[in-house]
Amino acid sequence: MGTYNEEEAIETVLSDIERVTDGRAEVVCVDGSSDRTPEIAREHGARVIDQEPQGYGVAVREAILTPDRPVVITTDCDDTYPMDRIPEFLATINEGYDVVSGDRLYHGAATMPTFNRFGNHAFAAIASLLMGTRVHDTTTGMRAYRREVVESIDWTENTGLSAELLVRPLLRGYDVREIPIAYGERAGETKLDPLRGGAAIAKSIVTVCLEERLRSL
Repeated sequence: MGTYNEEEAIETVLSDIERVTDGRAEVVCVDGSSDRTPEIAREHGARVIDQEPQGYGVAVREAILTPDRPVVITTDCDDTYPMDRIPEFLATINEGYDVVSGDRLYHGAATMPTFNRFGNHAFAAIASLLMGTRVHDTTTGMRAYRREVVESIDWTENTGLSAELLVRPLLRGYDVREIPIAYGERAGETKLDPLRGGAAIAKSIVTVCLEERLRSL
């Protein structure tokens, strides 16, 4: 996970991960915080990589590629995602899927701000139209990936990285499954500007879809 000034939530998230994985998960936090987030993470056994803030995608890319594990799970550090679903994500990968993606919108995502919820539905609609494949949540932060998937694709996006890491595997024929998950109210303040961030994500979806379509010709 990428972490940035999440001292209000990071301890809960890491404690939940430790509990559900029986302490066997290798947790990597790529951090650019100015608060106590990195100290709390280290106290809970996470590997912290200090990085100047460069955006969501830069941090998450580093977090994904650092651990030498056959399966990598991403999550946000704001306590919105259900860590107790990690075993199910791993079991689904073991069934043969390449990517397992948490669908926050299936249950309504009532705790998500209305503007963000509308935007996420719009992102999914745009991606579905351009790909010709129905997807429900393109920007979820909770996913499991086989390592070979994330190592085989090009990484070009920053704010829109979550969408890119769903679109490219789907259009390259990897087996992707979306699983409905609950989505809680975040602890602390959001760091993403909804207008600028939303525009960047929409642009990423269009750009990546067109690149993958051209690549397949």
